[in-house]
Amino acid sequence: MYQEERTRPSTPIASSPRRRGCRGCLGRAFLFGLFMMALLVFTGVVVTATLIYVNLSQEIEDGIAKLDAARERETFETTVILDRNGELLWEIFGEGKRTKVPLEQIPETLIQATIAVEDDTFYENIGLDAPSLLAALIANLRNRDGRPVGGSTITQQLVRHIVFEYDERTAVSYSRKTREIILAWIMNRKFTKDEILEMYLNEIYYGNLAYGIEAASQTYFGKSATELSLAEASLLAGLPQSPVELDPLTNFEAAKERQWLVLNLMANEGYISQDEVLAAYQEPLNFVPQEVSLIAPHFAVYVRQLLEEQFGADEVANGGLRVTTTLDLRYQKLAEQLARRHVAAVGPEHNLTNAALVALKPGTGEILAMLGSVDYEDDSIDGRVNVTLSPQQPGSSIKPLTYAAALSPVDGAAPAWTAADVLWDVPVKYPQFNGDVYEPVNYDGRFHGPVRLRAALANSYNIPAVLLLQDIGVPRLLEFGRKMGITTWQGDSSNYGLSLTLGGAEVTPLELTAAYAVFANGGYRVPPVAILRVEKSNGEVLYEYTPPAPEPVLDPRVAFLISDILDDDVARVPAMGRDNPLALPFPAAAKTGTTNDFRDNWTVGYTPGLVVGVWTGNTDNSEMLNISGLTGAAPLWADFMQTVYGDFALLEVLRVNGTDPAMEFLPPPGLEKRPICDLASVVVGATECVFAGEEWVLTTETAVPTPTPQPDTLVWEELEPAVWRITAVSLPPATPELLATLAEDEEAIPPQLFCHFPQGTELALLPPNAVPQVFLEPPRNPESLKAAHEWAQANNIAILPTEPCNDELLALARDPNMVAIWRIISPKPGDTVSGVIPIIGTADFDPAIVQFYKVELGIPEGENINWVTLGDIHNTPVINGTLEMLHADALPPGDYFLRLIVVKDSNFVGEPYTIPITITRE
Repeated sequence: MYQEERTRPSTPIASSPRRRGCRGCLGRAFLFGLFMMALLVFTGVVVTATLIYVNLSQEIEDGIAKLDAARERETFETTVILDRNGELLWEIFGEGKRTKVPLEQIPETLIQATIAVEDDTFYENIGLDAPSLLAALIANLRNRDGRPVGGSTITQQLVRHIVFEYDERTAVSYSRKTREIILAWIMNRKFTKDEILEMYLNEIYYGNLAYGIEAASQTYFGKSATELSLAEASLLAGLPQSPVELDPLTNFEAAKERQWLVLNLMANEGYISQDEVLAAYQEPLNFVPQEVSLIAPHFAVYVRQLLEEQFGADEVANGGLRVTTTLDLRYQKLAEQLARRHVAAVGPEHNLTNAALVALKPGTGEILAMLGSVDYEDDSIDGRVNVTLSPQQPGSSIKPLTYAAALSPVDGAAPAWTAADVLWDVPVKYPQFNGDVYEPVNYDGRFHGPVRLRAALANSYNIPAVLLLQDIGVPRLLEFGRKMGITTWQGDSSNYGLSLTLGGAEVTPLELTAAYAVFANGGYRVPPVAILRVEKSNGEVLYEYTPPAPEPVLDPRVAFLISDILDDDVARVPAMGRDNPLALPFPAAAKTGTTNDFRDNWTVGYTPGLVVGVWTGNTDNSEMLNISGLTGAAPLWADFMQTVYGDFALLEVLRVNGTDPAMEFLPPPGLEKRPICDLASVVVGATECVFAGEEWVLTTETAVPTPTPQPDTLVWEELEPAVWRITAVSLPPATPELLATLAEDEEAIPPQLFCHFPQGTELALLPPNAVPQVFLEPPRNPESLKAAHEWAQANNIAILPTEPCNDELLALARDPNMVAIWRIISPKPGDTVSGVIPIIGTADFDPAIVQFYKVELGIPEGENINWVTLGDIHNTPVINGTLEMLHADALPPGDYFLRLIVVKDSNFVGEPYTIPITITRE
């Protein structure tokens, strides 16, 4: 222990109040004011504490008694963690993880690191830190919800650890805080600073059942505390704040961030230099294997962490708890056996070293198996990392959430999409804010044109999934995913893009499997649970799991639709073939996922009674070799599912309240099957769409009813989602090419093979060659329009025409031999021109049929127009070029007309193309 002697320099007092050059006067006044404020606050605390002492004297006396017994404090009882059937998973021995060590044997760097990060005024304060109390008081005055806050000294922490039970220790109350302050002051008087520090360093919890610095040093580094380096000491000193979250064995990055803080605080206190900070931070840390005998080790450690969060580390390590978990050791051993066999079979060829599996009962959320890696003790694969709790990119296994969101009704209105709707799987580009272009591609590198929504999900086509997300919006998918239990999607939608639907944001296997459980559970969410019962050695029950009321988060009809699609062995044949691992001999829905560069393989699937998520890959995120979720994860999933459903003893575990789960997915009310047709039959000229089967649709009435057509008028008839029968006119073969010459926008859709008549057109006005035909609806998103029209024309598929049937097109349609098109592009109608300007446009024709074209200038003369030929006649076609030159400077200002004429057999071909212009002088 040391005390710093401080002397105050004598400063002569100036005789004149108007003295000059009084440097530091303002600073001294400020410090004096601050000191007085702190003194007032401290006095208030002492007075308040005295009053509370009178009211809480018995409780404080009990606390003092515990302080008096602190030197001899030794209490341990063994805690056991059991599976659901009473099989032992882990016996936690508290005694073996605490070794007391005198302060003089603890390295100075560890003491300095602890003081720097926990209580930099430890050797000077009275067990309390007045400035910290002042800061806490100010914070509490600002705190609207009345929850007191405030930093604690080392002495306060030790009091809290020794005197209070876990529930009271973690409670936030003024009463407890006040008793803590009083007892810390008393402890500071009863014990020397070195005694307090020695008790603290021997009592405090460092995680992984290590109590005290000696046990922590042995647990993490396999050495005595006397041998700790600066790097090791600074890491350990940072752990007591939050031993679970900062566990360097499971959350190394968080522990290193804390170490960086500790080292810099040591430098601020003058204990070490900045060079030593950098050297210690960069020094490799060599952790020793944890020699703890565990069955289902990842699950057991997970349960221990849950227990510590609820009951505190002391109670778990020393309280003699009997913990019954949800895990079934038979399921767990099956997962371990199958996973190791699968990795051994496919791993060497594909550089696949690890696998994880989690199995849940969807109706209760109970975790039946949790395999975090194939070998907990194998450091070469980071075997201690519990991959089921580790965020990974899910690839296409996230797509069902996008489709479920799109199929769901919003605010009582009919859903925007049905399983029968058509998505256009064609090339599409999305400009990004940074100037890049996002261009999604399919796994097979092909485009599949118009596909039903069912087929798009079943075959895991990427482009349709992106189109759906663009339609519903990223914020809606984020909100939907969070409702389904995805907690790793943090922040607002600006942090995410359209790749979210392809697995661009990480999720943990446990939470994604739990999200799939919502589908299996008919739209109801039950959070995952690992602990069924906790009791003390005397039989007192501390906790017993009662299944919560399932939370409705998804329309049951949509849950069924997703299950029905993911269970459709026929629908996924184009992408996966008939003999694929997802095709089980009983109803089971499943979805695979593969990330870029083959870093992650996924399969998540379920029946009404069991949901299983499988991940395979490498824990260090290194690439595998040419292996997908279908081959890298699905076989393990299929083996597990079939083994469970082939064993009556294992199936009994899936009962809920004594009732067996359904063996198939049953449609809820509000769904009906409607006929759909084969999209490949919607070819150019077809008047019917060939029946192909039936599709489930929600029977909810639409929010906007279809208007009743007027008698004797044309109606567009939607035969089924995205398939229409409308009245159209077929254009001559050369017309599309001719229309293309008029397209000013390079991104415009290609010219149409048909023109259409709008709804409401009187039937009597339709020309004889206007006939009803079937067409596919174009994409809803404008980015895909051009590519969809191009794909349709290349594959002879009829897509809804966009060109209305105007007089010009109808004239072409009436005369198939009239293969000419003419139009002036510049100047535009009503333009004002001057000088010498080119007349730009198109006069495209077959020279064997058309004689020539010419441009004429119309000069108004009263009610008549005198037409004068500009330049000469031309017998060569012009496409988007100069038709003629106009010498406007040779004409008097005024209003004129220009017209383009195409001549055949000395007669006009159709009506001249005429525009008004105005000529002015420059």
